[in-house]
Amino acid sequence: MKFAVIVFPGSNCDIDMYHAIKDELGEQVEYVWHDTESLDEFDGILLPGGFSYGDYLRTGAIARFSKVMKAVVKAAEAGKPILGVCNGFQILLEAGLLPGAMRRNESLSFICKPVELKVVNNQSMFSTAYTEGETISIPVAHGEGNYYCDEETLAKLKANNQIVFTYQDNPNGSLEDIAGIINEKGNVLGMMPHPERAVDELLGGADGLKLFQSIVRSWREANVVKA
Repeated sequence: MKFAVIVFPGSNCDIDMYHAIKDELGEQVEYVWHDTESLDEFDGILLPGGFSYGDYLRTGAIARFSKVMKAVVKAAEAGKPILGVCNGFQILLEAGLLPGAMRRNESLSFICKPVELKVVNNQSMFSTAYTEGETISIPVAHGEGNYYCDEETLAKLKANNQIVFTYQDNPNGSLEDIAGIINEKGNVLGMMPHPERAVDELLGGADGLKLFQSIVRSWREANVVKA
């Protein structure tokens, strides 16, 4: 499986993501600059964390108009797995690939620490390596991770089982403790915690590695087995 790590001006977790895929997961991966027009050669798309374009207007609001985002939308429509972490999640929200919006943390302070998550949905292509209800530890590092959506959207997220991860001890005020959601089709995941920073015990834990293993497992079941 071949992954693309999209790099925007201001991305700062792209190297962590690249390391997670190449060295810990053992799959192919390339950095892809924001002005790239095609992602056809890649099987999975990863939008890393950071501060795209400085987040000067609003988190993810400028990156959403990058040339590569047309290719990301095309890949999402084709059913390819798309993962957005932290700023990547914010960009997916701004692009309309996921519902809702992101607000500043309730404390108005930047938060950087490991947090415990509950695996609410282990049937998505991003979570099959976990067990339902499993508690995992993944680091967060953000100032705007307070997820919000209206009541109608929240009802749809619940009805469609689109909430994948929730916080055990909500660090930012997110609605319904939401830490990660997928789209209705199930191939686009946005999450504020950083799984790429939890892929080896030397980093303090490896709970994030299962997320990437889930993607590969799902892709192989859909592509390699049928080949």
